[in-house]
Amino acid sequence: MNKSGLVELVARCLGAGTSKAQAERAVNAVLQGLSAGLHKDRSIALSGFGTFEVRPRKGRLLRNPRTGAPMKVRAGKRVAFKAGKGLKSLL
Repeated sequence: MNKSGLVELVARCLGAGTSKAQAERAVNAVLQGLSAGLHKDRSIALSGFGTFEVRPRKGRLLRNPRTGAPMKVRAGKRVAFKAGKGLKSLL
C-alpha cells in the first residue's frame, strides 16, 4: 500500500461524508506529527501498534559495484520500527 491507498482507506473508514482531500489532510497531519515527535523525543510509542525510534548508524566502508573502488559512508541516524503485540497478532 502506498500513500494514496492509505488516503482512500482513511476516507472509507471515516464515512461517506469525508472527501479524499480531508482524508489526505488527516494522513498528512499524522505523518507530520510522527516526524516532529521523532525529531524532538527520538521515540514514539503507539500502544498496540508499535514503537518508532531514532537509532545511530555507524560509518562504514563499502565498494562501488561498478568500479570496485572503496567508498566511505558517514555515520548517521536511521528510524527503526518495532511492532507491538497487537500488530504482531494481526500478522
